[in-house]
Amino acid sequence: MSAELSRPWFVYLVRAANGALYCGISDNPQRRFAMHQRGRGARFFHTSPARELAYVEACADKGTALRRERAIKRLAKPAKEALVAAGAGDCL
Repeated sequence: MSAELSRPWFVYLVRAANGALYCGISDNPQRRFAMHQRGRGARFFHTSPARELAYVEACADKGTALRRERAIKRLAKPAKEALVAAGAGDCL
Protein backbone atom coordinates (compact mmCIF):
# COMPACT_ATOMS: atom_id res chain seq x y z
CA MET A 1 0.00 0.00 0.00
CA SER A 2 1.44 3.40 -0.95
CA ALA A 3 1.76 6.33 1.43
CA GLU A 4 -0.89 8.16 -0.62
CA LEU A 5 -3.47 5.45 0.04
CA SER A 6 -2.72 5.16 3.75
CA ARG A 7 -2.61 8.90 4.51
CA PRO A 8 -5.24 9.97 7.04
CA TRP A 9 -7.94 12.44 6.07
CA PHE A 10 -9.71 14.90 8.32
CA VAL A 11 -13.13 16.47 8.67
CA TYR A 12 -12.92 20.02 9.96
CA LEU A 13 -15.14 22.90 11.00
CA VAL A 14 -14.06 26.50 10.41
CA ARG A 15 -15.81 29.35 12.18
CA ALA A 16 -16.45 32.38 9.99
CA ALA A 17 -16.46 35.98 11.26
CA ASN A 18 -20.28 35.92 11.34
CA GLY A 19 -20.28 32.83 13.63
CA ALA A 20 -21.30 30.34 10.94
CA LEU A 21 -19.53 26.97 10.82
CA TYR A 22 -18.19 25.60 7.54
CA CYS A 23 -17.55 21.85 7.24
CA GLY A 24 -14.98 20.38 4.87
CA ILE A 25 -12.43 17.59 4.45
CA SER A 26 -8.70 17.69 3.77
CA ASP A 27 -5.56 15.63 4.17
CA ASN A 28 -4.02 18.74 5.80
CA PRO A 29 -6.63 20.82 7.67
CA GLN A 30 -4.15 23.50 8.81
CA ARG A 31 -3.07 24.17 5.21
CA ARG A 32 -6.70 24.19 4.07
CA PHE A 33 -7.65 26.64 6.85
CA ALA A 34 -4.84 28.95 5.74
CA MET A 35 -6.30 28.86 2.21
CA HIS A 36 -9.76 29.72 3.59
CA GLN A 37 -8.23 32.65 5.51
CA ARG A 38 -6.87 33.97 2.22
CA GLY A 39 -10.36 33.70 0.72
CA ARG A 40 -9.47 30.74 -1.47
CA GLY A 41 -10.98 27.28 -1.76
CA ALA A 42 -14.60 27.96 -0.79
CA ARG A 43 -17.07 30.67 -1.79
CA PHE A 44 -18.54 30.35 1.70
CA PHE A 45 -15.82 32.69 3.00
CA HIS A 46 -16.34 35.43 0.39
CA THR A 47 -19.06 37.02 2.52
CA SER A 48 -17.61 36.33 5.97
CA PRO A 49 -13.89 35.59 6.41
CA ALA A 50 -12.56 32.43 8.08
CA ARG A 51 -11.54 33.17 11.66
CA GLU A 52 -10.87 29.90 13.50
CA LEU A 53 -10.17 26.24 12.81
CA ALA A 54 -12.74 25.20 15.39
CA TYR A 55 -12.79 21.39 15.10
CA VAL A 56 -10.73 18.61 13.49
CA GLU A 57 -11.67 14.94 13.35
CA ALA A 58 -9.26 12.30 12.04
CA CYS A 59 -10.56 9.66 9.63
CA ALA A 60 -8.91 6.53 8.27
CA ASP A 61 -9.32 7.47 4.59
CA LYS A 62 -10.97 9.90 2.18
CA GLY A 63 -14.16 7.86 1.80
CA THR A 64 -14.71 7.78 5.55
CA ALA A 65 -14.04 11.52 5.75
CA LEU A 66 -16.57 12.22 2.98
CA ARG A 67 -19.26 10.17 4.73
CA ARG A 68 -18.57 11.90 8.05
CA GLU A 69 -18.64 15.33 6.36
CA ARG A 70 -22.12 14.58 4.95
CA ALA A 71 -23.30 13.50 8.41
CA ILE A 72 -21.94 16.64 10.07
CA LYS A 73 -23.45 18.90 7.39
CA ARG A 74 -26.87 17.42 8.22
CA LEU A 75 -26.53 18.40 11.89
CA ALA A 76 -28.24 21.46 13.31
CA LYS A 77 -25.95 24.28 14.46
CA PRO A 78 -26.29 23.38 18.19
CA ALA A 79 -25.04 19.85 17.44
CA LYS A 80 -22.09 21.25 15.48
CA GLU A 81 -21.32 23.59 18.39
CA ALA A 82 -21.35 20.53 20.68
CA LEU A 83 -18.69 18.91 18.48
CA VAL A 84 -16.58 22.06 18.75
CA ALA A 85 -17.02 22.12 22.53
CA ALA A 86 -16.02 18.42 22.80
CA GLY A 87 -12.78 18.99 20.89
CA ALA A 88 -10.96 16.87 18.31
CA GLY A 89 -12.31 13.42 17.56
CA ASP A 90 -11.93 10.34 15.39
CA CYS A 91 -14.31 9.01 12.74
CA LEU A 92 -16.11 5.90 13.90
